Amino acid sequence: MLTGRSAARPFGVYVHVPFCATRCGYCDFNTYTPAELGGANPDGWLEAMKLELELAARQLSARGSVPEVATVFVGGGTPTMLGGERLAAVLDAVQANFSLAVDAEVTTEANPESTTPELLDRLRTAGFTRISLGMQSVAPHVLAALDRVHSPGRALAAAADARAAGFEHVNLDLIYGTPGESDDDLARSVDAAIGAGVDHVSAYALVVEEGTALARRVRRGELPAPDDDVLAARYELLDARLSAAGFDWYEVSNWSLPGGECRHNLGYWDGGEWWGAGPGAHGYTDDARWWNVKHPNAYAGMLARGELPVGGREELSAPERHTEDVMLTVRLRGGLPVSLLDAEERSRAEELCRSGLLVDRGEAMVLTDRGRLLADAVVRELLA
Repeated sequence: MLTGRSAARPFGVYVHVPFCATRCGYCDFNTYTPAELGGANPDGWLEAMKLELELAARQLSARGSVPEVATVFVGGGTPTMLGGERLAAVLDAVQANFSLAVDAEVTTEANPESTTPELLDRLRTAGFTRISLGMQSVAPHVLAALDRVHSPGRALAAAADARAAGFEHVNLDLIYGTPGESDDDLARSVDAAIGAGVDHVSAYALVVEEGTALARRVRRGELPAPDDDVLAARYELLDARLSAAGFDWYEVSNWSLPGGECRHNLGYWDGGEWWGAGPGAHGYTDDARWWNVKHPNAYAGMLARGELPVGGREELSAPERHTEDVMLTVRLRGGLPVSLLDAEERSRAEELCRSGLLVDRGEAMVLTDRGRLLADAVVRELLA
């Protein structure tokens, strides 16, 4: 049986699909275009992933039992590049090795240009319940700055197709603060997402990651770096529009209509466990975090030898677990449980309440609207 702090918390399976048709300028995820794969292909990846899930179930069984899977999340990369049959096979592989909860949430990410009504029908028939579409913006110049290849209206059409296919939950991802974006560009993007009839919107401030094409363009002076004050104003703009449309924030960067929250991501934020399968995927069980080797060829090679494809591992100490619990739960609408805090941290939390960054709800400390803009600073102060 599962023991310890995660015994009553949900268990998830994350599957990483490393394939992309092109590389977006801002992306530093573990993804590969066809020219970078060195012979790796979706069929080889699929067979290797099946082997990993078999080994995962054996390892989990050896510690007492294989936990029931509450959520499955297929991310990337571009999972829908696999096609409907391979994605259905991914879910079949999870079910062949784990017990899937009757009400399991099963999600796939998708780039809008890689979806069709037929593909979405196949995924829904296979058992997928949720889809997350990378919209980013409806402004053509913003999409161009991000090196996105889909047209401004394609994500909205894909969302409509997903609803028609019977998906229970449809999410659109936005990015704000892109060089050249205006307040009006973001307002039109948020309004378009709301108008698409989805029940979930994620919105992330653009981060210029080292090693990306965007970082090189910023360094050369071709594009300005995102401005913190502009990012804060844009966050307030999108929050106001989403709230007016009935969406509630439940995590700093995520809003949903009632019942539309992403349960898989809540598992990450609320201390659940998960197995990460696929090249570069991260997992977390028994207070230990590990990550797989990154390249699909190295990943498949280790599995062919009967080895779990682990590239690194770290055991979390009690103080490290505490830091993560504070860092993650403070970002949730339910807030940071006061019971997690020691006397000094409670004193700091009270000072943050006086500063207008937290509000005391009795059993939990919850970020104020201003506190959400400064969530990282709130964590640093609490753990000082």
